Amino acid sequence: MQGVKIAIGGKGGVGKTTVCAVWAQLFAEGGFDVLAIDADPNTNLALAFGIPSQQSPEPLIKLKELITERTGTAKEAVGAYFKLNPKVSDLPEKYWLEVGKLKLLVLGAITRAGAGCACPEGAFLKALLTHTILQRQEVVLVDLAAGVEFMGRASVQGIDALVVVVEPGGRSIETANNIAKMAKELGIGCVGAIANKITEPAQTDVIESQLDDVVLLGTLKYSRSLQEADLRRAPVFGADAELVEQLKQAKNQLIDLVFSNVKNRQLTT
Repeated sequence: MQGVKIAIGGKGGVGKTTVCAVWAQLFAEGGFDVLAIDADPNTNLALAFGIPSQQSPEPLIKLKELITERTGTAKEAVGAYFKLNPKVSDLPEKYWLEVGKLKLLVLGAITRAGAGCACPEGAFLKALLTHTILQRQEVVLVDLAAGVEFMGRASVQGIDALVVVVEPGGRSIETANNIAKMAKELGIGCVGAIANKITEPAQTDVIESQLDDVVLLGTLKYSRSLQEADLRRAPVFGADAELVEQLKQAKNQLIDLVFSNVKNRQLTT
């Protein structure tokens, strides 16, 4: 399992950052070398680890001089040529923050309208994610930007599993299905879901019945303790023991699915 790569997505506000933070801690406590990546423009994975905002690393997407240097284009150049595969292999070690037994790398994401892969920032982010997914040997967990736009950049090709976090609501379920569909189109063979903020069992039944060919890995009850920890800017890992246990079981089920998917691929090749 060393080197497994997992991306976590979903509609904004569903709890994907919480899942990413808790899973990173669980893997680290299991003795694995873990790299947690914040690839959301709303960079708050550090807060989920209890790191004060003033101590959180600057998102690499904001380091304009670095991006200019690596992509080979001027800061204000319009329509300029730039490197589609800039050198990034040395950057994780330079910019990650050690958080207990794991490492945190804050990438951020492009926020201005129309800024997809066809820009230096897009090429830089894609190269960094591709490097961490395909070349790094750690367990890598990526907290993706909300929604489906990030999937459209194909920046997560090569991951072992994509997990969508879903809350009770039609828009959340629709977003989850769209993300799952795009993941499978990108060749990601293992796609799972976690139902979050559940207040009654019937909600889980509705979510599961409306997910399209996505395995429900686990269910998380709505947690007032987690909400209070967020208000205090305390680590999510120690906020709710029941939630952590539920996520531990979901993680174990996901790893079983990843191994099963790998074996199936080997049998068909």
